[in-house]
Amino acid sequence: MKPELTDALASLEEGLPSVMEAFRGLQAAATSDGTLDAKTKKLMMVAVTAALRCEPCLREQVKGALQLGASREEILEAAGVAILIGGGPTAAYCALYLMDELNNANTGGQNGV
Repeated sequence: MKPELTDALASLEEGLPSVMEAFRGLQAAATSDGTLDAKTKKLMMVAVTAALRCEPCLREQVKGALQLGASREEILEAAGVAILIGGGPTAAYCALYLMDELNNANTGGQNGV
């Protein structure tokens, strides 16, 4: 995550501690293993963040999916679902940011986030 986003989230947490605490609880509940495993949920989050076009969110979800063992192909398939929902703007967004994050993971660098 970019340092400026980390700092901004910390400021938001200071201003809205109860909201952010509740959000973290929701995040933990929604992403824990259940009928769907964590990797499947992370791939869903890749698709949703791509469709919503949240760059830092998308980059973090791609990294998380890779850490959970998702393949490049699985991530690209999730992007395909996002493109179905979001159309051309989401396709352009995935071309720029999702592909950058995937290519960056292959080279061991740290672009974007």
